[in-house]
Amino acid sequence: MKVLKKFTTIAMEHYENFKEGKHMLTTQQKKVQDFIRAFIQRHGHSPSLREIGEGVDIQSRGAVHRHVQNLIDHGVLKRPRSGWRTLELVETAEASNSLPLLGKIAAGRPIEAIPGHDEINLAEMLLGEERYVLQVEGDSMIDAGILDADLVVIQRTDTADDGEIVVALIDNEEATLKRLFHLSGRRIKLVAENRNLAPLIYPADRVRIQGVLTGQLRTYR
Repeated sequence: MKVLKKFTTIAMEHYENFKEGKHMLTTQQKKVQDFIRAFIQRHGHSPSLREIGEGVDIQSRGAVHRHVQNLIDHGVLKRPRSGWRTLELVETAEASNSLPLLGKIAAGRPIEAIPGHDEINLAEMLLGEERYVLQVEGDSMIDAGILDADLVVIQRTDTADDGEIVVALIDNEEATLKRLFHLSGRRIKLVAENRNLAPLIYPADRVRIQGVLTGQLRTYR
């Protein structure tokens, strides 16, 4: 399976923004933002500083104030009028990094549908320093659930453990997505997740690891 060697435009924009620190929040700031969002959705107005502190387990009112002010400075919150209950989230489809986690869905036997109210932070799942995206071309990894045209998120590294799915550059010419195994005699085995394809075995000096698979994206519409 060949892997396209250029990043998608969207992935590159996110990657560059991450490296430059644009619009990146600390873990605690993200917790405050998520709590305020959930509170507004539940009550129809923003929480007080005391309620924010209780919700994210921050004892100091001053620390809560600093986190909220930082969110305002980052442009993800605004306070159009005096009073903390006037806080509003500044979010668009582009600015928000989260999607609602509404519950579980059975892929085997049916289960009771129980709605949830959590959120999945896509930035934490997919973005990170030295990560990039490649588009898959071919069917050699279909038994691992990786299909032609899928987007795979890769953590840039030059080492990998046995059994990990890696981007391997062979003879400095062709990049391929395969499962990696180290063999005796300084050899590398690259295993396709397709029962119709035989493993590839090379001397270690012919294979250079360029990254390890950390995530996968697929759209249907």
